[in-house]
Amino acid sequence: MACAKLGGSEGIPHANLEPDDCGKPTLSARIPIAVVSGFLGAGKTTLVRRLLEEARHTGVKMAVVSNEFGELGIDQALLASPDDNYVELDGGCVCCRLSDDLIATLQQLRDRARPDWIVVETSGVALPYEVQMNLWRPPVSDWSGDDVAVVLVDAEQLEQGVDRDATFGHQVSSADLLVLNKTDLVPAERLAVHEATLRSIEPDAPILYAQHADVSADLLFPPDPEGLRARRREEARAPAPHSHTEYSTEVLEVPAGAEWEDLSTRLVQLGALRVKGFVETRDGLHLVQGVGARLECNPVEEAPPPQLVGRLVVIQRGSPARS
Repeated sequence: MACAKLGGSEGIPHANLEPDDCGKPTLSARIPIAVVSGFLGAGKTTLVRRLLEEARHTGVKMAVVSNEFGELGIDQALLASPDDNYVELDGGCVCCRLSDDLIATLQQLRDRARPDWIVVETSGVALPYEVQMNLWRPPVSDWSGDDVAVVLVDAEQLEQGVDRDATFGHQVSSADLLVLNKTDLVPAERLAVHEATLRSIEPDAPILYAQHADVSADLLFPPDPEGLRARRREEARAPAPHSHTEYSTEVLEVPAGAEWEDLSTRLVQLGALRVKGFVETRDGLHLVQGVGARLECNPVEEAPPPQLVGRLVVIQRGSPARS
């Protein structure tokens, strides 16, 4: 019988495969997992969309767990495919409230989809190290391979001096790889300043510059010759108790036929950290995304489920915004 060869990106490790008599990986093959994290609006979903497209082109089977802080399921409309390799967890964070759900979901994905690798996209307020610690719990620890925390940072937000709270600092300090995203939105001469800011929080993690989260899967698992990632797994400590009560979400209803100029003024006045959703404007169906004062309204090629249209998730600090 001829022996098949496992295809895949050379940058994604398959180091712990256990071969059968033909040299093929068995069902006990260890699966690498990338935790994609970063503050609200940093570009996580854009990166995951790019990784999915790359995987489809290269024939690599990639599974995705997407976690939203709100409860609408917008990312599912942006990322989901007809395959059985996508699961969305919403209504909380996989670093705390949904941690047991994450374990169960990863096990189901492994059993159902048999992926070559898995991406966990966290919410914008999740703590990536606490998410990674869930990967070191059985039964996931029995089959997971190398894991890496990829943390995206919005260069424009750094340039604007937007208040960075403890969540931002925790995310950056937890990174195995930092992606300074949206570098096209700041002067090139300022990038060294922002890199120095990140270095003051996390001195060792490699830093990539990116525009529109254009990062290849080959770069997500940086070399670790000293085994620091494995050592961190072995020395894992119980996470400190925490909550996300300093953030709140609400759903803003937007009637069909809205004028973008009026809607954008209304959204800016809310002063939200993040706005995301689908709206039927006078010019057609659009995806609305906002990070701080920056708002984008882009036409949608494929219509989302009807129940998502006309509803925007608004995330802010403190109590819910009132329109």
